[in-house]
Amino acid sequence: MSTAMNFGSKSFKPRPPDKGAFPLDHFGECSAFKERFMECLRDSGYESGACRQRAMAYLECRMERQVQLMANEPLEKLGFKDLIDEKSEAKPEK
Repeated sequence: MSTAMNFGSKSFKPRPPDKGAFPLDHFGECSAFKERFMECLRDSGYESGACRQRAMAYLECRMERQVQLMANEPLEKLGFKDLIDEKSEAKPEK
């Protein structure tokens, strides 16, 4: 059985995943946010719902500082709409 190999026809250009996988933070730009999130997980018995504020802060850091790895996405689309609404309600009107 022979398989034709077309090495010159298409070149593979890697691109980061759309959602769901996060490359490593090689330069540690968001490690403080990650550590606070992990500490919260340990303290809450790994109940992730209790640490959503810290998860949101970590994702914000990744989007702001690592644009080439994670596209800037509205936090509402990442499942934090309720937390965004709470923040806006807590702000006093001028």
